[in-house]
Amino acid sequence: MNAPHLPPLKILLAAPRGFCAGVDRAILVVERALEKYGAPVYVRHEIVHNHHVVDSLKAKGAVFVDEISDVPDGVPVIFSAHGVPKSVPAEAQARKLTYVDATCPLVSKVHVEAERHAREDRHIFLIGHTNHPEVIGTMGQVAPGTMTLIETVADVQKAAPPTGKKLAYVTQTTLSVDDTAEIIAALQKRFPEIAPPRKEDICYATTNRQSAAKAIATRCDVFIVIGAPTSSNSNRLVEVAQRSGCGFAQLVEQASMIPWDRIKPGSVLGLTAGASAPEVLVDDVIAMARQRFEVTVEQVTVTEETVKFSLPRVLHS
Repeated sequence: MNAPHLPPLKILLAAPRGFCAGVDRAILVVERALEKYGAPVYVRHEIVHNHHVVDSLKAKGAVFVDEISDVPDGVPVIFSAHGVPKSVPAEAQARKLTYVDATCPLVSKVHVEAERHAREDRHIFLIGHTNHPEVIGTMGQVAPGTMTLIETVADVQKAAPPTGKKLAYVTQTTLSVDDTAEIIAALQKRFPEIAPPRKEDICYATTNRQSAAKAIATRCDVFIVIGAPTSSNSNRLVEVAQRSGCGFAQLVEQASMIPWDRIKPGSVLGLTAGASAPEVLVDDVIAMARQRFEVTVEQVTVTEETVKFSLPRVLHS
């Protein structure tokens, strides 16, 4: 008996997509810590913003908590890839806890920049999103009052830095490249002497994934981003697809959440994944699409990524 004829669907697969070097490193930090210290290993906050990743690490013996105060005495604790305020390792040291810092090295670079500006007595504008863990961590590198959070161009016009202070700016690593460029332009127009970072703060992976989304969005009828609703870089990918000309773009955590009724026979589906979403979730989407359509897949690659980060020294032995 012949299989029923399925309607056609073309999937444009953005590349690069999914895990970045910082996320790969953070997950490996937890796995190596479990090997070295044995379960349980505690992790302050989600190691990365993805339930699939967090659940798989829980199954291996990781315990996720909100604060250091939730960690029992005598067990190791890991800090998430987003970075933490200085008060967090200070509290761990005060309690004599063994801790491993899984902060992405590119986030750590922003922390170093902020500390340098503070030492040079500059007031710092941090371009980022309120209450994002990375923003909380970056603001916690300097004394209160040293930094002002800027979310929009309108915030630039309202900003009132201390009179007579030299100024600088840093940014969250997972922002929209285009939005951030607008905010930086507004800062530079209002404060011509403002000091920039020595090197771009938005990370290579965020930039590459946004470039890949732009490269296919104009060809797509529907654009799906696999990622967590709490993931900044994933949310930015949806915005990039919409602004680049795709009529319908949506963030979903997994294949079962895709609005299949919006995907018509003969249409083109764009597909990518945020930097903390594993490739298996992309595979699941393609597999589910094949149950409904005769699928052809075209991968569109804008660049190849070769970045790798070493593990913290404490895990080398």
